[in-house]
Amino acid sequence: MGTENENNPNFRKLLVIILTSLIVVALVYFSIMCILAPVRKLHEINEKYAFQPDAKNKIDERIYSDSGFLKLLKEKSFLQSRIAMAESDSIYVTINIPDSTIDLEVCGVVVHTTKIQKMSISNIIKSGNEYIISSMLSKPFSIENSFSTIPKEPLMIKIAPKDTSEYIPDVVPDTAYHEPVNYVLEMSNGTRIFVYQAEFPHPGDKMHLFKFDMKYRLQNTVNAIKRTLFFKVPDYHPFIRIRIPMADAKIIYRALPVHGQIAVYR
Repeated sequence: MGTENENNPNFRKLLVIILTSLIVVALVYFSIMCILAPVRKLHEINEKYAFQPDAKNKIDERIYSDSGFLKLLKEKSFLQSRIAMAESDSIYVTINIPDSTIDLEVCGVVVHTTKIQKMSISNIIKSGNEYIISSMLSKPFSIENSFSTIPKEPLMIKIAPKDTSEYIPDVVPDTAYHEPVNYVLEMSNGTRIFVYQAEFPHPGDKMHLFKFDMKYRLQNTVNAIKRTLFFKVPDYHPFIRIRIPMADAKIIYRALPVHGQIAVYR
């Protein structure tokens, strides 16, 4: 009886319809949950950094929409972040979005500057409430994890010569090996900073970047699917994607401590 049903064209057609419907429902469900993710993240940020009225000292809330006040607040927030990082006596990074620059600093002194050649920013950071985003940026971002195409600390392996006659000094640098420089910095507050090399001096660099980016996206997609299977909204991560010269990208990545800090001026 089971064999007859399987060979029945109507049964196979019904089975295809059922499977197709289930796939469509799953895709629609996953899409809706992904759409809700940035909405939930924005709600969390608004709750955490929204203006809290003081019952004793009442302030006219209209000031928080004044352009002059918001400009000063942005500058104050950026300075607060820089001061907090300078107190750590460690090297850190500042990203100036209006000026399209990235600086390496130590104790408030800029030691290296690079120009951002291309940049894209999450709408939450780019177009969010001025007061709330400035309040969020008043504290530096701390690196929680990083994913990179290059090692944090380069390792050179050499075979010791048997005697002085076999010793060959490093006069000419070895340029045979080429390292594409692309990395992702995952911050403790959920923000992601993507740094990609701007130029592609070797034919395989574009494909290498594509594979690196797709691997990271796939990993996040798998995590999102796992959450939706348990009826949870996937995590959304506000992002800043930048392209800078390859040499500068390498300098910044290797100069930053493993759990270094970054300040952003929007």
